[in-house]
Order: sequence, then C-alpha cells, then structure tokens
Amino acid sequence: MFTAHHAITATEEDRALKTKHAAMWASGDYPAVADEVVGALGGILVEALDVRAGERVLDVAAGTGTSAIPAALRGADVVATDLTPRLLDVGRESAPADVAVRWLTADAEALPFADAEFDVVMSSIGVMFAPHHQQSADELLRVARQGARIGVLSWTPDGFIGQLFAVMKPYAPPAPAGSSPAPLWGLADHVATLFGDRVTGLLASQQVLRVDRFADGAEFRDFMKGNYGPTISVYAFNAADPAKVAALDADIAALGDRFLRQGVMEWEYLLVTARRA
Repeated sequence: MFTAHHAITATEEDRALKTKHAAMWASGDYPAVADEVVGALGGILVEALDVRAGERVLDVAAGTGTSAIPAALRGADVVATDLTPRLLDVGRESAPADVAVRWLTADAEALPFADAEFDVVMSSIGVMFAPHHQQSADELLRVARQGARIGVLSWTPDGFIGQLFAVMKPYAPPAPAGSSPAPLWGLADHVATLFGDRVTGLLASQQVLRVDRFADGAEFRDFMKGNYGPTISVYAFNAADPAKVAALDADIAALGDRFLRQGVMEWEYLLVTARRA
C-alpha cells in the first residue's frame, strides 16, 4: 500500500507552493516549448532505458507526455503523472488512440502508488523542478520494484538552461525555505547522493540537445517570455519596474547570443540511468 509517511504535502505552506508551481507551468504555452524545442528528449530517455512491451512504466512530472507516449508506442503500460492538469490534458489529446497511457494528476513528492509497483520509473526535465529533491528521489525509488530501471534526464547548471536560471535568479523572488535549485539534478554527484545505495549500476553522461529554432538571442527571449512558465513568472514579478524588465530583456537576449553558433544552440543535459537495488 502507499505509505503516507512519505508525503510532505500536509502543511498549508507546501500546498500553497505546489499550487503556485502548477499555475506557473500552466501559464504561457509549455506545449509549444515541448513541440518546437525539447520534445526529442523524451524519446532519448525511453531509448536509454530500453522500455519494452508489457512493462509497467511510470513517467513522473510527465508534462505533455514526451516520454510517456514513446514508451507506450513500444507496447508498455504507462502511467503519466504531473502536477499540472492542463499539460496532461494536452498529452491525452495528442496521444494516438491505440496507446496505453493513463494520465493522472499527482505530486512527484507524494506519488499515489504502492511500493515496488513499476518496472521502469523515469522523468525527462520534470522531476528536477520538484522543490524537495530528496523527497522526490525517495518517491522515484519507492515505487520501483527490485531490479527496476530508473532514468532521469535533467538540465545541467553550466548548460544553457541552467545558465538561463542563473541569469533570472537576481530578478526572481526568494526561493521558498527548504527548496533546492532545479539544475542540481544535472550534477551526477548530486543524483548519486539522492539515490545512495538504493540503486546499482548508476550511469551518468552529459549530452547536448541541438536547437536550431532561434535566429538570435532576442528571438529566444521572446519565445520563452511568452511560453515558458518559469520565465513568465519572473517577468510577472518585475512587471511594475520597467527598468528591471528592460535589464532582464537584455540579459536573456545576451545569454542566447552567447550560446548561438552558426544558427545552433547546444543545450546540455545529464542523463542518469540505474537499477533499483
């Protein structure tokens, strides 16, 4: 049975934080970000985990299902969870009718499943944004059966999206007490510490997603400013200060230009796979 002592969502403060996170990811048009830029990462994770027909697969913080749908197309029995119902709705509507995906609103830090229920547990640029890293790592492992394959794909701190968060940090409200920066999931040592001796055969590799969607940093900035929840949130926090908005505009555009080479950006991520001990 689901062990309720794992959950930390009982406090009013944490419920408010999760509600705020869900609203942030529902703002703008994250499905456009997935469709036009980052969607390929889901298939990369599924390939790395070698998901097979008949396996029970859990995609945590699944968003629009960029990992869940490719896993289901391989014949797996997939559950896709996310804190934001709107993203799951998009995934449900876009998935082929003949794939087996169950779409479920759920908190990565308090998954509503029994212990040792899944053969594969995965998350592509998703669980990294849950605020309490140890809690979410514990949940990934709790619901994985002995020998289950676990895979997490996350932006690195030094890579492009990690640097985007660093650029936005001076303009953002203070992080809630007890929360951890999302890009830490992009450090192999951090993930190894979170998982500890509960996994075996942990493999971590830095790779890059080649992005040719943007002509310059200004186009990237405008795209994220209109579509990407974390960026929208930071702009909203500074909306009453035109000087700060202008400075943020300049900083994000400069970051984009710095990473753009002959029409291509390389967005670095960390791919981690392991087996449940």
